[in-house]
Amino acid sequence: MATLPEFHSSVHRSTVERLLVNQLLWMIFLRVVLYTLILGVSLYLQGIQLNVVVLPPHLLLIFIVVIYALSIVSSLILLQTNGDPRSFGIKQNLLDTLFVSILVYLSGASLSIFAPIYFFPIIAGGLIMPRLGGLVAAGASTLQYGLALALGYYNIFPSFLGITLPENSRDVLATLNMFSVFGLTFFLAAILASLFAGRLRKTEDALSDSVRDFDRLSLLYKQIFDDINTGIITTDDHNRISSVNNAACEITGYTVDELLHHDFHSFFPNVTFSKQEMRHSAELKRKDDETIRVGYSYAKLQYLQADTTIKLSQQEVQTCQNCKVVTIKDISEVERLEKQMQQAEKLAAIGRMSAGIAHDFRNPLTAISGSAQVLANELSLVQSPQQQQNYDLINIILRESNRLSNTVSDFLKFARPEHAEKDWFSLKRCLDEVIEVAEVSPIWPKDWEIELEIESVVDIWADKYQLFTIFNHLLQNAQAFCPLGEEQIRITAKEIKEEDRIEIRIEDNGPGISPGKEKKVFEPFYTRRVDGTGLGLAIVKQMMEEHQGTIQVSKSSLGGAKFMLSFPLPE
Repeated sequence: MATLPEFHSSVHRSTVERLLVNQLLWMIFLRVVLYTLILGVSLYLQGIQLNVVVLPPHLLLIFIVVIYALSIVSSLILLQTNGDPRSFGIKQNLLDTLFVSILVYLSGASLSIFAPIYFFPIIAGGLIMPRLGGLVAAGASTLQYGLALALGYYNIFPSFLGITLPENSRDVLATLNMFSVFGLTFFLAAILASLFAGRLRKTEDALSDSVRDFDRLSLLYKQIFDDINTGIITTDDHNRISSVNNAACEITGYTVDELLHHDFHSFFPNVTFSKQEMRHSAELKRKDDETIRVGYSYAKLQYLQADTTIKLSQQEVQTCQNCKVVTIKDISEVERLEKQMQQAEKLAAIGRMSAGIAHDFRNPLTAISGSAQVLANELSLVQSPQQQQNYDLINIILRESNRLSNTVSDFLKFARPEHAEKDWFSLKRCLDEVIEVAEVSPIWPKDWEIELEIESVVDIWADKYQLFTIFNHLLQNAQAFCPLGEEQIRITAKEIKEEDRIEIRIEDNGPGISPGKEKKVFEPFYTRRVDGTGLGLAIVKQMMEEHQGTIQVSKSSLGGAKFMLSFPLPE
Protein backbone atom coordinates (compact mmCIF):
# COMPACT_ATOMS: atom_id res chain seq x y z
CA MET A 1 0.00 0.00 0.00
CA ALA A 2 1.33 3.43 -0.92
CA THR A 3 2.17 5.82 1.92
CA LEU A 4 0.52 9.21 2.23
CA PRO A 5 3.52 11.16 0.79
CA GLU A 6 3.70 8.73 -2.13
CA PHE A 7 -0.03 9.19 -2.73
CA HIS A 8 0.28 12.99 -2.77
CA SER A 9 3.31 12.71 -5.07
CA SER A 10 1.42 10.50 -7.51
CA VAL A 11 -1.56 12.86 -7.44
CA HIS A 12 0.71 15.85 -8.10
CA ARG A 13 2.49 13.98 -10.90
CA SER A 14 -0.77 13.03 -12.59
CA THR A 15 -1.96 16.64 -12.30
CA VAL A 16 1.24 17.91 -13.93
CA GLU A 17 0.92 15.35 -16.72
CA ARG A 18 -2.68 16.35 -17.41
CA LEU A 19 -1.59 19.98 -17.58
CA LEU A 20 1.20 19.07 -20.00
CA VAL A 21 -1.21 17.10 -22.18
CA ASN A 22 -3.54 20.11 -22.36
CA GLN A 23 -0.64 22.34 -23.34
CA LEU A 24 0.43 19.93 -26.08
CA LEU A 25 -3.11 19.86 -27.43
CA TRP A 26 -3.08 23.64 -27.54
CA MET A 27 0.26 23.55 -29.38
CA ILE A 28 -1.19 21.19 -32.00
CA PHE A 29 -4.26 23.42 -32.34
CA LEU A 30 -2.08 26.51 -32.80
CA ARG A 31 -0.04 24.64 -35.41
CA VAL A 32 -3.23 24.08 -37.43
CA VAL A 33 -4.20 27.73 -37.04
CA LEU A 34 -0.70 28.90 -38.03
CA TYR A 35 -0.51 26.86 -41.25
CA THR A 36 -4.06 27.81 -42.11
CA LEU A 37 -2.98 31.46 -41.96
CA ILE A 38 0.10 30.61 -44.02
CA LEU A 39 -2.18 29.12 -46.65
CA GLY A 40 -4.20 32.33 -46.75
CA VAL A 41 -1.07 34.51 -46.89
CA SER A 42 0.39 32.43 -49.71
CA LEU A 43 -2.79 32.65 -51.76
CA TYR A 44 -2.85 36.40 -51.17
CA LEU A 45 0.79 36.82 -52.23
CA GLN A 46 0.18 34.84 -55.40
CA GLY A 47 -2.75 37.04 -56.20
CA ILE A 48 -0.88 40.36 -56.00
CA GLN A 49 2.15 39.16 -58.01
CA LEU A 50 4.87 40.14 -55.47
CA ASN A 51 8.49 39.18 -56.08
CA VAL A 52 8.48 36.34 -53.52
CA VAL A 53 8.72 32.59 -53.89
CA VAL A 54 5.58 30.76 -52.81
CA LEU A 55 4.38 27.21 -53.33
CA PRO A 56 1.88 26.46 -56.04
CA PRO A 57 -1.67 26.38 -54.70
CA HIS A 58 -2.17 22.63 -55.25
CA LEU A 59 1.16 21.78 -53.58
CA LEU A 60 0.47 24.14 -50.69
CA LEU A 61 -2.96 22.60 -50.25
CA ILE A 62 -1.45 19.10 -50.12
CA PHE A 63 1.07 20.35 -47.58
CA ILE A 64 -1.68 21.82 -45.37
CA VAL A 65 -3.80 18.65 -45.65
CA VAL A 66 -0.82 16.55 -44.55
CA ILE A 67 -0.31 18.83 -41.54
CA TYR A 68 -4.02 18.61 -40.65
CA ALA A 69 -3.96 14.83 -40.87
CA LEU A 70 -0.79 14.48 -38.78
CA SER A 71 -2.18 16.91 -36.19
CA ILE A 72 -5.39 14.90 -35.87
CA VAL A 73 -3.48 11.63 -35.55
CA SER A 74 -1.11 13.18 -33.00
CA SER A 75 -4.03 14.43 -30.91
CA LEU A 76 -5.70 11.02 -30.91
CA ILE A 77 -2.45 9.30 -29.94
CA LEU A 78 -1.90 11.81 -27.12
CA LEU A 79 -5.41 11.33 -25.72
CA GLN A 80 -5.64 7.55 -26.04
CA THR A 81 -2.18 6.46 -24.87
CA ASN A 82 -0.58 6.67 -21.42
CA GLY A 83 2.95 7.32 -22.58
CA ASP A 84 5.31 10.02 -21.39
CA PRO A 85 3.91 13.36 -22.63
CA ARG A 86 7.35 14.97 -22.48
CA SER A 87 8.90 12.66 -25.07
CA PHE A 88 5.74 13.05 -27.15
CA GLY A 89 6.10 16.84 -26.93
CA ILE A 90 9.74 16.73 -28.06
CA LYS A 91 8.75 14.58 -31.03
CA GLN A 92 6.01 17.07 -31.94
CA ASN A 93 8.52 19.94 -31.76
CA LEU A 94 10.89 18.08 -34.07
CA LEU A 95 7.96 17.41 -36.41
CA ASP A 96 7.12 21.14 -36.40
CA THR A 97 10.72 22.06 -37.22
CA LEU A 98 10.56 19.57 -40.12
CA PHE A 99 7.35 21.19 -41.42
CA VAL A 100 8.98 24.63 -41.29
CA SER A 101 12.16 23.37 -42.98
CA ILE A 102 10.16 21.80 -45.82
CA LEU A 103 8.17 25.02 -46.24
CA VAL A 104 11.33 27.15 -46.18
CA TYR A 105 13.14 24.87 -48.65
CA LEU A 106 10.24 24.70 -51.08
CA SER A 107 9.79 28.48 -50.94
CA GLY A 108 13.33 29.38 -51.94
CA ALA A 109 15.56 28.61 -48.92
CA SER A 110 17.49 31.87 -48.42
CA LEU A 111 14.77 33.82 -50.23
CA SER A 112 11.93 32.28 -48.20
CA ILE A 113 9.73 34.60 -46.16
CA PHE A 114 8.72 31.72 -43.83
CA ALA A 115 12.01 31.29 -41.92
CA PRO A 116 10.68 33.16 -38.82
CA ILE A 117 8.14 30.33 -38.38
CA TYR A 118 11.01 28.36 -36.80
CA PHE A 119 10.34 30.40 -33.66
CA PHE A 120 6.96 28.69 -33.19
CA PRO A 121 8.34 25.24 -32.26
CA ILE A 122 11.30 26.80 -30.43
CA ILE A 123 9.18 29.04 -28.19
CA ALA A 124 6.49 26.38 -27.77
CA GLY A 125 9.10 23.81 -26.74
CA GLY A 126 10.73 26.26 -24.32
CA LEU A 127 7.43 27.12 -22.67
CA ILE A 128 5.99 23.60 -22.45
CA MET A 129 9.24 21.79 -21.59
CA PRO A 130 11.58 24.45 -20.18
CA ARG A 131 14.75 22.39 -19.82
CA LEU A 132 15.02 20.50 -23.13
CA GLY A 133 12.13 21.39 -25.40
CA GLY A 134 13.39 24.79 -26.56
CA LEU A 135 17.04 23.78 -26.94
CA VAL A 136 16.20 20.59 -28.86
CA ALA A 137 13.91 22.55 -31.20
CA ALA A 138 16.58 25.28 -31.63
CA GLY A 139 19.26 22.72 -32.49
CA ALA A 140 17.01 20.89 -34.94
CA SER A 141 15.91 24.18 -36.53
CA THR A 142 19.51 25.34 -36.95
CA LEU A 143 20.65 22.10 -38.59
CA GLN A 144 17.61 21.85 -40.84
CA TYR A 145 17.80 25.51 -41.80
CA GLY A 146 21.48 25.09 -42.60
CA LEU A 147 20.63 22.10 -44.81
CA ALA A 148 17.92 24.12 -46.60
CA LEU A 149 20.40 26.99 -47.16
CA ALA A 150 23.02 24.55 -48.51
CA LEU A 151 20.55 23.02 -50.95
CA GLY A 152 19.49 26.49 -52.03
CA TYR A 153 23.11 27.62 -52.44
CA TYR A 154 23.76 24.78 -54.85
CA ASN A 155 20.39 25.45 -56.51
CA ILE A 156 19.06 21.97 -55.76
CA PHE A 157 15.28 22.21 -56.05
CA PRO A 158 12.63 19.89 -57.47
CA SER A 159 12.11 20.58 -61.14
CA PHE A 160 8.34 20.91 -60.84
CA LEU A 161 8.81 24.00 -58.65
CA GLY A 162 10.70 25.84 -61.34
CA ILE A 163 12.81 27.65 -58.76
CA THR A 164 16.14 29.09 -59.90
CA LEU A 165 17.97 31.41 -57.50
CA PRO A 166 19.76 34.42 -59.06
CA GLU A 167 23.54 34.52 -58.95
CA ASN A 168 23.64 37.46 -56.55
CA SER A 169 21.75 35.38 -53.95
CA ARG A 170 24.36 32.60 -54.04
CA ASP A 171 26.98 34.48 -52.01
CA VAL A 172 28.71 32.15 -49.58
CA LEU A 173 29.39 34.87 -47.03
CA ALA A 174 25.79 36.05 -47.15
CA THR A 175 24.58 32.48 -46.77
CA LEU A 176 26.89 31.81 -43.81
CA ASN A 177 25.89 35.12 -42.24
CA MET A 178 22.20 34.25 -42.60
CA PHE A 179 22.83 30.81 -41.12
CA SER A 180 24.81 32.18 -38.14
CA VAL A 181 22.33 34.99 -37.41
CA PHE A 182 19.31 32.72 -37.53
CA GLY A 183 21.11 29.97 -35.59
CA LEU A 184 22.13 32.31 -32.77
CA THR A 185 18.66 33.81 -32.74
CA PHE A 186 17.11 30.36 -32.50
CA PHE A 187 19.18 29.45 -29.42
CA LEU A 188 18.64 32.87 -27.86
CA ALA A 189 14.90 32.49 -28.27
CA ALA A 190 15.08 28.98 -26.77
CA ILE A 191 17.02 30.24 -23.72
CA LEU A 192 14.69 33.20 -23.19
CA ALA A 193 11.63 30.96 -23.55
CA SER A 194 13.11 28.50 -21.03
CA LEU A 195 13.86 31.27 -18.53
CA PHE A 196 10.42 32.76 -18.98
CA ALA A 197 8.81 29.33 -18.63
CA GLY A 198 10.83 28.63 -15.48
CA ARG A 199 9.71 31.87 -13.87
CA LEU A 200 6.17 31.23 -15.00
CA ARG A 201 6.29 27.71 -13.55
CA LYS A 202 7.57 29.03 -10.20
CA THR A 203 4.84 31.64 -10.17
CA GLU A 204 2.20 29.03 -10.96
CA ASP A 205 3.55 26.73 -8.23
CA ALA A 206 3.54 29.57 -5.71
CA LEU A 207 0.03 30.52 -6.76
CA SER A 208 -1.10 26.90 -6.53
CA ASP A 209 0.41 26.61 -3.05
CA SER A 210 -1.32 29.82 -2.00
CA VAL A 211 -4.65 28.65 -3.39
CA ARG A 212 -4.21 25.24 -1.75
CA ASP A 213 -3.31 26.83 1.62
CA PHE A 214 -6.24 29.21 1.30
CA ASP A 215 -8.58 26.31 0.55
CA ARG A 216 -7.25 24.38 3.54
CA LEU A 217 -7.62 27.43 5.77
CA SER A 218 -11.13 28.07 4.51
CA LEU A 219 -12.00 24.42 5.10
CA LEU A 220 -10.51 24.61 8.61
CA TYR A 221 -12.45 27.77 9.44
CA LYS A 222 -15.63 26.24 8.08
CA GLN A 223 -15.07 23.06 10.06
CA ILE A 224 -14.44 25.03 13.25
CA PHE A 225 -17.49 27.20 12.55
CA ASP A 226 -19.68 24.15 11.99
CA ASP A 227 -18.28 21.90 14.76
CA ILE A 228 -17.98 24.35 17.66
CA ASN A 229 -20.61 23.69 20.33
CA THR A 230 -21.43 27.39 20.73
CA GLY A 231 -24.04 28.81 18.40
CA ILE A 232 -22.67 31.54 16.12
CA ILE A 233 -24.93 33.81 14.08
CA THR A 234 -23.92 36.79 11.95
CA THR A 235 -26.25 39.57 10.81
CA ASP A 236 -25.99 42.20 8.08
CA ASP A 237 -26.77 45.92 8.08
CA HIS A 238 -30.51 45.21 7.95
CA ASN A 239 -30.40 42.77 10.90
CA ARG A 240 -30.92 39.81 8.59
CA ILE A 241 -29.15 36.54 9.40
CA SER A 242 -26.24 36.13 6.98
CA SER A 243 -24.64 32.95 8.36
CA VAL A 244 -25.37 30.39 11.04
CA ASN A 245 -23.54 27.29 12.29
CA ASN A 246 -24.80 23.84 13.22
CA ALA A 247 -24.80 24.51 16.97
CA ALA A 248 -27.18 27.46 16.53
CA CYS A 249 -29.49 25.24 14.48
CA GLU A 250 -29.48 22.60 17.23
CA ILE A 251 -30.25 25.21 19.90
CA THR A 252 -33.13 26.81 17.98
CA GLY A 253 -34.45 23.68 16.27
CA TYR A 254 -34.52 25.43 12.87
CA THR A 255 -32.52 24.46 9.79
CA VAL A 256 -29.95 26.68 8.11
CA ASP A 257 -32.29 27.45 5.20
CA GLU A 258 -35.06 28.45 7.61
CA LEU A 259 -32.79 30.90 9.43
CA LEU A 260 -30.79 32.47 6.59
CA HIS A 261 -31.86 35.84 5.16
CA HIS A 262 -34.61 36.29 7.76
CA ASP A 263 -34.87 38.97 10.43
CA PHE A 264 -32.85 38.04 13.52
CA HIS A 265 -35.47 39.14 16.06
CA SER A 266 -38.18 37.08 14.41
CA PHE A 267 -36.42 34.05 15.91
CA PHE A 268 -34.89 35.76 18.97
CA PRO A 269 -37.46 38.35 20.15
CA ASN A 270 -36.08 38.49 23.72
CA VAL A 271 -32.47 39.10 22.66
CA THR A 272 -31.54 42.76 22.93
CA PHE A 273 -28.37 44.54 21.85
CA SER A 274 -27.94 46.97 24.72
CA LYS A 275 -24.60 46.65 26.51
CA GLN A 276 -21.99 44.89 24.46
CA GLU A 277 -19.55 44.29 27.33
CA MET A 278 -22.00 42.41 29.57
CA ARG A 279 -23.18 38.86 29.46
CA HIS A 280 -26.88 38.43 28.77
CA SER A 281 -29.46 35.70 29.14
CA ALA A 282 -32.94 35.40 27.70
CA GLU A 283 -35.72 32.95 27.05
CA LEU A 284 -35.88 31.36 23.61
CA LYS A 285 -38.83 29.57 22.09
CA ARG A 286 -37.60 26.73 19.92
CA LYS A 287 -39.27 25.50 16.76
CA ASP A 288 -40.88 22.64 18.76
CA ASP A 289 -42.44 25.28 21.13
CA GLU A 290 -40.10 24.31 23.96
CA THR A 291 -38.87 27.34 25.93
CA ILE A 292 -35.24 27.27 27.01
CA ARG A 293 -32.81 29.70 28.58
CA VAL A 294 -29.90 30.87 26.46
CA GLY A 295 -26.87 32.94 27.32
CA TYR A 296 -25.66 35.25 24.58
CA SER A 297 -23.15 37.93 23.77
CA TYR A 298 -22.51 39.97 20.65
CA ALA A 299 -19.90 42.13 18.97
CA LYS A 300 -19.70 44.31 15.91
CA LEU A 301 -18.54 42.51 12.81
CA GLN A 302 -16.35 44.37 10.32
CA TYR A 303 -16.25 42.77 6.90
CA LEU A 304 -16.62 43.79 3.27
CA GLN A 305 -20.06 43.83 1.71
CA ALA A 306 -21.89 45.49 -1.16
CA ASP A 307 -24.19 47.91 0.67
CA THR A 308 -22.06 50.73 2.03
CA THR A 309 -18.98 52.34 0.44
CA ILE A 310 -16.23 54.29 2.22
CA LYS A 311 -12.83 55.59 1.17
CA LEU A 312 -9.78 54.03 2.75
CA SER A 313 -6.20 54.78 1.64
CA GLN A 314 -7.51 56.53 -1.48
CA GLN A 315 -9.26 53.33 -2.54
CA GLU A 316 -12.95 52.64 -2.41
CA VAL A 317 -13.82 49.64 -0.27
CA GLN A 318 -17.19 48.43 0.89
CA THR A 319 -17.76 47.67 4.56
CA CYS A 320 -20.61 46.79 6.90
CA GLN A 321 -21.52 49.42 9.49
CA ASN A 322 -24.11 47.60 11.60
CA CYS A 323 -23.21 43.94 11.18
CA LYS A 324 -22.97 41.78 14.29
CA VAL A 325 -21.75 38.37 15.35
CA VAL A 326 -23.90 36.81 18.07
CA THR A 327 -22.90 33.80 20.14
CA ILE A 328 -25.59 31.81 21.95
CA LYS A 329 -25.48 28.84 24.27
CA ASP A 330 -28.17 26.76 25.92
CA ILE A 331 -27.76 27.40 29.65
CA SER A 332 -30.89 25.64 30.84
CA GLU A 333 -28.90 22.75 32.27
CA VAL A 334 -26.24 25.10 33.59
CA GLU A 335 -28.81 27.17 35.48
CA ARG A 336 -30.37 23.98 36.81
CA LEU A 337 -26.99 22.84 38.05
CA GLU A 338 -26.37 26.26 39.57
CA LYS A 339 -29.68 26.17 41.44
CA GLN A 340 -28.94 22.61 42.52
CA MET A 341 -25.53 23.69 43.73
CA GLN A 342 -26.96 26.63 45.64
CA GLN A 343 -29.57 24.36 47.16
CA ALA A 344 -26.88 21.87 48.15
CA GLU A 345 -24.90 24.64 49.81
CA LYS A 346 -27.98 25.81 51.70
CA LEU A 347 -28.67 22.26 52.81
CA ALA A 348 -25.08 21.87 53.89
CA ALA A 349 -25.31 25.07 55.93
CA ILE A 350 -28.58 23.92 57.49
CA GLY A 351 -27.00 20.56 58.22
CA ARG A 352 -24.02 22.17 59.93
CA MET A 353 -26.31 24.42 61.91
CA SER A 354 -28.47 21.43 62.80
CA ALA A 355 -25.40 19.54 63.92
CA GLY A 356 -24.41 22.41 66.21
CA ILE A 357 -27.92 22.72 67.62
CA ALA A 358 -28.14 18.97 68.09
CA HIS A 359 -24.84 18.97 69.96
CA ASP A 360 -26.10 21.72 72.28
CA PHE A 361 -29.39 19.89 72.88
CA ARG A 362 -28.08 16.35 73.35
CA ASN A 363 -26.21 16.81 76.66
CA PRO A 364 -29.10 18.56 78.48
CA LEU A 365 -31.54 16.00 77.11
CA THR A 366 -29.35 13.19 78.38
CA ALA A 367 -29.27 14.73 81.86
CA ILE A 368 -33.02 15.35 81.91
CA SER A 369 -33.79 11.85 80.64
CA GLY A 370 -31.44 10.26 83.17
CA SER A 371 -32.83 12.21 86.12
CA ALA A 372 -36.39 11.46 85.11
CA GLN A 373 -35.57 7.76 84.86
CA VAL A 374 -34.19 7.75 88.40
CA LEU A 375 -37.32 9.50 89.70
CA ALA A 376 -39.56 7.10 87.82
CA ASN A 377 -37.78 4.11 89.40
CA GLU A 378 -38.20 5.56 92.92
CA LEU A 379 -41.85 6.50 92.45
CA SER A 380 -42.71 3.06 91.09
CA LEU A 381 -41.98 1.62 94.56
CA VAL A 382 -44.45 3.90 96.38
CA GLN A 383 -48.12 2.94 96.14
CA SER A 384 -50.14 6.11 96.76
CA PRO A 385 -52.51 8.15 94.57
CA GLN A 386 -50.40 11.28 94.80
CA GLN A 387 -47.19 9.44 93.94
CA GLN A 388 -48.97 7.71 91.08
CA GLN A 389 -49.82 11.09 89.62
CA ASN A 390 -46.18 12.14 89.93
CA TYR A 391 -45.13 8.88 88.33
CA ASP A 392 -47.38 9.61 85.33
CA LEU A 393 -45.86 13.08 84.99
CA ILE A 394 -42.36 11.61 85.07
CA ASN A 395 -43.35 9.18 82.29
CA ILE A 396 -44.55 12.15 80.21
CA ILE A 397 -41.14 13.78 80.70
CA LEU A 398 -39.40 10.56 79.65
CA ARG A 399 -41.62 10.10 76.62
CA GLU A 400 -41.11 13.68 75.38
CA SER A 401 -37.39 13.51 76.08
CA ASN A 402 -37.12 10.40 73.95
CA ARG A 403 -39.13 12.05 71.18
CA LEU A 404 -36.89 15.14 71.28
CA SER A 405 -33.82 12.89 71.26
CA ASN A 406 -35.10 11.10 68.16
CA THR A 407 -35.68 14.47 66.48
CA VAL A 408 -32.10 15.51 67.26
CA SER A 409 -30.84 12.18 65.84
CA ASP A 410 -32.77 12.88 62.63
CA PHE A 411 -31.07 16.27 62.38
CA LEU A 412 -27.71 14.61 62.85
CA LYS A 413 -28.46 12.12 60.08
CA PHE A 414 -29.41 15.03 57.81
CA ALA A 415 -26.18 16.84 58.66
CA ARG A 416 -24.02 13.87 57.73
CA PRO A 417 -22.52 14.11 54.19
CA GLU A 418 -23.63 11.66 51.54
CA HIS A 419 -21.52 8.66 50.74
CA ALA A 420 -19.32 9.19 47.69
CA GLU A 421 -20.47 7.14 44.69
CA LYS A 422 -17.19 6.91 42.78
CA ASP A 423 -16.79 6.27 39.08
CA TRP A 424 -14.38 7.05 36.24
CA PHE A 425 -15.08 10.29 34.34
CA SER A 426 -13.25 13.07 32.52
CA LEU A 427 -11.65 15.65 34.80
CA LYS A 428 -11.48 18.21 31.96
CA ARG A 429 -15.19 17.90 31.24
CA CYS A 430 -16.06 18.34 34.90
CA LEU A 431 -13.92 21.49 35.07
CA ASP A 432 -15.58 22.83 31.91
CA GLU A 433 -19.00 22.40 33.51
CA VAL A 434 -17.86 24.21 36.67
CA ILE A 435 -16.46 27.08 34.59
CA GLU A 436 -19.66 27.31 32.56
CA VAL A 437 -21.71 27.54 35.75
CA ALA A 438 -19.36 30.19 37.17
CA GLU A 439 -19.34 32.30 34.01
CA VAL A 440 -23.12 32.68 33.83
CA SER A 441 -23.25 34.04 37.36
CA PRO A 442 -24.01 37.81 37.36
CA ILE A 443 -21.30 38.49 39.97
CA TRP A 444 -18.63 36.67 38.04
CA PRO A 445 -16.11 39.02 36.29
CA LYS A 446 -16.29 39.17 32.50
CA ASP A 447 -12.57 39.42 31.71
CA TRP A 448 -11.29 36.92 34.22
CA GLU A 449 -8.30 34.90 33.12
CA ILE A 450 -8.28 31.18 33.80
CA GLU A 451 -5.41 28.98 32.75
CA LEU A 452 -5.94 25.24 32.39
CA GLU A 453 -2.91 22.95 32.32
CA ILE A 454 -4.35 19.45 32.22
CA GLU A 455 -2.61 16.49 30.67
CA SER A 456 -4.45 14.86 27.80
CA VAL A 457 -6.99 12.16 28.75
CA VAL A 458 -6.87 12.71 32.52
CA ASP A 459 -9.67 10.62 34.01
CA ILE A 460 -10.35 10.63 37.74
CA TRP A 461 -11.92 8.13 40.15
CA ALA A 462 -14.34 10.14 42.28
CA ASP A 463 -17.93 11.19 42.87
CA LYS A 464 -18.70 13.56 40.01
CA TYR A 465 -21.30 15.57 41.92
CA GLN A 466 -19.09 16.05 44.96
CA LEU A 467 -16.09 16.92 42.78
CA PHE A 468 -18.22 19.51 40.99
CA THR A 469 -19.08 21.03 44.38
CA ILE A 470 -15.41 21.01 45.46
CA PHE A 471 -14.23 22.84 42.34
CA ASN A 472 -17.06 25.34 42.50
CA HIS A 473 -16.31 26.28 46.14
CA LEU A 474 -12.62 26.70 45.41
CA LEU A 475 -13.25 28.81 42.27
CA GLN A 476 -15.77 31.01 44.08
CA ASN A 477 -13.36 31.43 46.97
CA ALA A 478 -10.48 32.31 44.62
CA GLN A 479 -12.59 34.79 42.65
CA ALA A 480 -13.73 36.56 45.81
CA PHE A 481 -10.15 37.38 46.87
CA CYS A 482 -8.64 38.20 43.44
CA PRO A 483 -8.01 41.87 42.56
CA LEU A 484 -11.02 43.42 40.85
CA GLY A 485 -10.59 43.47 37.07
CA GLU A 486 -7.32 41.49 37.23
CA GLU A 487 -8.64 38.09 38.24
CA GLN A 488 -6.19 35.33 37.39
CA ILE A 489 -6.75 31.66 38.22
CA ARG A 490 -4.61 28.70 37.26
CA ILE A 491 -5.72 25.05 37.40
CA THR A 492 -3.19 22.27 36.84
CA ALA A 493 -3.67 18.53 37.05
CA LYS A 494 -1.35 15.59 36.56
CA GLU A 495 -1.25 11.90 37.33
CA ILE A 496 1.55 10.71 39.61
CA LYS A 497 1.79 7.10 38.51
CA GLU A 498 4.43 6.00 41.02
CA GLU A 499 2.11 7.06 43.87
CA ASP A 500 -1.19 6.04 42.20
CA ARG A 501 -2.84 9.40 42.72
CA ILE A 502 -4.00 12.47 40.82
CA GLU A 503 -2.82 15.86 42.00
CA ILE A 504 -4.86 19.00 41.25
CA ARG A 505 -3.71 22.53 42.03
CA ILE A 506 -5.93 25.63 42.04
CA GLU A 507 -4.05 28.94 42.35
CA ASP A 508 -5.08 32.58 42.35
CA ASN A 509 -3.46 36.02 42.49
CA GLY A 510 -5.26 37.22 45.60
CA PRO A 511 -3.73 38.14 48.99
CA GLY A 512 -3.28 34.51 49.99
CA ILE A 513 -3.71 32.81 53.39
CA SER A 514 -2.25 34.49 56.44
CA PRO A 515 0.58 32.48 58.07
CA GLY A 516 -0.74 30.16 60.76
CA LYS A 517 -4.27 30.09 59.32
CA GLU A 518 -3.69 27.19 56.90
CA LYS A 519 -5.74 24.73 58.99
CA LYS A 520 -8.22 27.16 60.48
CA VAL A 521 -9.68 28.05 57.06
CA PHE A 522 -11.17 24.54 56.86
CA GLU A 523 -13.07 24.89 60.14
CA PRO A 524 -16.85 25.43 59.93
CA PHE A 525 -18.13 29.00 60.20
CA TYR A 526 -14.65 30.50 59.86
CA THR A 527 -14.64 33.10 57.10
CA ARG A 528 -13.04 36.39 56.10
CA ARG A 529 -15.77 37.14 53.54
CA VAL A 530 -18.52 39.57 54.46
CA ASP A 531 -21.12 37.46 52.67
CA GLY A 532 -19.60 34.10 53.54
CA THR A 533 -21.10 31.38 55.72
CA GLY A 534 -17.82 29.79 56.69
CA LEU A 535 -18.97 26.42 55.38
CA GLY A 536 -17.46 26.32 51.86
CA LEU A 537 -13.94 25.11 52.66
CA ALA A 538 -15.28 22.98 55.51
CA ILE A 539 -17.54 21.15 53.06
CA VAL A 540 -14.59 20.79 50.64
CA LYS A 541 -12.43 19.23 53.36
CA GLN A 542 -15.29 16.94 54.41
CA MET A 543 -15.79 15.72 50.83
CA MET A 544 -12.05 15.21 50.34
CA GLU A 545 -12.00 13.04 53.43
CA GLU A 546 -14.95 11.10 52.01
CA HIS A 547 -12.73 10.38 48.98
CA GLN A 548 -9.82 9.35 51.23
CA GLY A 549 -7.96 12.29 49.73
CA THR A 550 -6.15 15.29 51.14
CA ILE A 551 -6.30 19.07 50.69
CA GLN A 552 -3.56 21.51 51.60
CA VAL A 553 -3.18 25.25 51.19
CA SER A 554 0.03 27.20 50.67
CA LYS A 555 1.49 30.22 48.85
CA SER A 556 0.96 30.40 45.08
CA SER A 557 3.49 31.53 42.48
CA LEU A 558 0.78 33.95 41.30
CA GLY A 559 0.92 35.67 44.68
CA GLY A 560 -2.29 34.28 46.20
CA ALA A 561 -3.39 30.96 47.65
CA LYS A 562 -2.66 27.53 46.23
CA PHE A 563 -5.00 24.66 47.12
CA MET A 564 -3.49 21.26 46.36
CA LEU A 565 -5.93 18.33 46.18
CA SER A 566 -4.78 14.73 46.07
CA PHE A 567 -7.15 11.95 44.92
CA PRO A 568 -6.02 8.32 45.32
CA LEU A 569 -6.57 5.95 42.40
CA PRO A 570 -7.95 2.42 42.82
CA GLU A 571 -5.51 -0.46 42.60
